Amino acid sequence: MLLWGTYDTGKPRVRILVDGMRGNGIEVDEIHADVWSQVSDKSQLRGMAARVGILCRMLRAYPGLIWRLFRAARPDVVMVSYPGPLDLLVAGVAAARWKVPLHFDVFVSLYDTIVQDRRLLSPGSAAARVLHRFEGFCLRRADLAFMDTETHARRIESLFALAAGSVGSVWVGAELDRFPALPPRRRLPGQPLRMLFYGQFIPLHGLPTIIEAARLLRDAPVEWIIVGHGQETARIDAMLEADPLPQVQRVHWVAYEQLIEQMTDADVCLGIFGTSDKAASVIPNKLFQIVAAGKPFITRDSAAIRELFPHALANAVLVPAGDAAALADAVLGMQHLHSGASAHADLRDRIGAGAVGAQYRALIDGLDVSTG
Repeated sequence: MLLWGTYDTGKPRVRILVDGMRGNGIEVDEIHADVWSQVSDKSQLRGMAARVGILCRMLRAYPGLIWRLFRAARPDVVMVSYPGPLDLLVAGVAAARWKVPLHFDVFVSLYDTIVQDRRLLSPGSAAARVLHRFEGFCLRRADLAFMDTETHARRIESLFALAAGSVGSVWVGAELDRFPALPPRRRLPGQPLRMLFYGQFIPLHGLPTIIEAARLLRDAPVEWIIVGHGQETARIDAMLEADPLPQVQRVHWVAYEQLIEQMTDADVCLGIFGTSDKAASVIPNKLFQIVAAGKPFITRDSAAIRELFPHALANAVLVPAGDAAALADAVLGMQHLHSGASAHADLRDRIGAGAVGAQYRALIDGLDVSTG
């Protein structure tokens, strides 16, 4: 297999998938140019300077990438990964020339994210319509496209009028070496319950729901650590300034390598609480990381999360999306955690790179995507 393009190696998705494929006997060659380093949230590329900067990096990267692509030995499969639509246009030419399948690890739909979820473009605008048509073309051009959950795959099929069952799914998973199973935090009598949220401040995460829950519990022995920034930073900070909550601690950002330290110091981790269709369709990176680390958690209920947890949960609670009162009640219910061991230990083997690679292997073994 040849993995080609400007895929974002800063995202765990790509690293886990590649490690998993190699661990399942798939030889992976990479031709890659780093365009996205230092860009943690692509929606925050605002202003002419930032956008021109990324455009210049891509223009510098593509000639060399294309030269190396067409000088490469014929692979069995060509794959592009997130963010892949532009890469797919070039890779599709090479795949057609070699008469090999073209695989597309979509991971995040640009149209769904920019238009439907984050509302950065109006759905009826010319730009939104062009983006929808372009991404739909890319999805149809791929011999195999896959998302991160079955629920997400079905959503993308509906959004782009694709044939039912035509989009596959491979979980994001977690880097188990970076998120080892943690023992429960030792909480002394009288110490408050410590809640941890980390992630980008985007609508999908539902930060306002967390802030409202903290307000409902302002007199309860609960402290909240909120780590992150992004599209909704100004809105969240304004909420906290308008009605200060001393029990809420804001941390601008924490390096990926230090997340495990934050989790060690927390009693319960928070997932996502957004109300969008996309929020109902994904299991975010951090949920897999929380499960790998064995931390109790609270997150929104959805068809996607029940792919990972089809049965009753121990040391975890699912609440209705956007429901601050339900979240507050769930937090109070976590006050008397008495687990003597890491939670979710039975799931670690299902979410590591090996399991992710096995999902991809089963996907391609179950589909005839040969083009020649």
